[in-house]
Amino acid sequence: MLVLAGDIGGTTTRLAFFAAGGPGLETVAQGNFPSREHGSLTAIVQAFAAAQGLVPERACFGIAGPVREGRVLTPNLPWLVDGGELAGLLGLARVGLINDLQANAYGISLLQDEDFATINAGQPDPTGTIAVISAGTGLGETMAVWDGTVHRPFPSEGGHADFAPRNELETDLLLHLRAEHGRVSYERILSGPGLVNLYRFLRDRRHLAETPEVVAQMQRGDQAAAISRAALENRCPLCGQALDLFISLYGAEAGNLALRSLATGGIYLGGGIAPKIVERLCRPAFMLAFTNKGRLSPLLETIPVRVILNDRTALLGAGRYAQLEPV
Repeated sequence: MLVLAGDIGGTTTRLAFFAAGGPGLETVAQGNFPSREHGSLTAIVQAFAAAQGLVPERACFGIAGPVREGRVLTPNLPWLVDGGELAGLLGLARVGLINDLQANAYGISLLQDEDFATINAGQPDPTGTIAVISAGTGLGETMAVWDGTVHRPFPSEGGHADFAPRNELETDLLLHLRAEHGRVSYERILSGPGLVNLYRFLRDRRHLAETPEVVAQMQRGDQAAAISRAALENRCPLCGQALDLFISLYGAEAGNLALRSLATGGIYLGGGIAPKIVERLCRPAFMLAFTNKGRLSPLLETIPVRVILNDRTALLGAGRYAQLEPV
């Protein structure tokens, strides 16, 4: 069976044709496209399918945003994705549209040990609930429940839940961001733009000095990437403190998700940021924040925490969904 899968992110759209004849997926063709350089997903899919000369039997797309009645108004792109329109383009009765974090969760079962970095080995329950939290262009969260055969993920927009400060510094952060944005969600903090928000907060409210070289790099390109690189290379104390705060907040919210889902099967960190800062995530700060949950701290210490290193996970997951479900 030939399936067309897509991982639709705010930065990059990945498409692939997979041969789905067994438990795994074999890549037939793949293409990556800068999302903001195209007017719609339909245009990208049309160009990719025409270039490959292939006709899928099933198709599924994992998309950042809530799926409602077969349509998605993407929060980080000016697109309205319509499943019926895509189905008509591909000559299919229907296509699958799922949340991008659902796609990530479906893809985990197709990964190998080398596709993960372990932050906390814990005591994994193979049939326990798993959960995924992914910081990238935005923040996504989901959980997946064992149905006796596979883990079935649920759609979620948990990254847009209200930010809850834990101390005076974070309370000041909340007030600072609320003055600018009104309401403050975790996505305002745990994302690429969120790292920039933390940098500006520490600069403006804690009066930490900027490094001219980093300021110039931020003006020329990706601000979050410039901050994280400078922090990892110890070239900018302000950047280092911003990244440290980011990691502590990431650990705290990952722990919140573990509690909400009772993720005895494990917490997985997806998205584009975690693999780039994995060495810092493996230091004590992340797990200290993750496990600091009062009377339930001992439970959190038993939960495995792993970073997903394979950037094709959501793409594989969309293909897996198309393979499993009669879309």
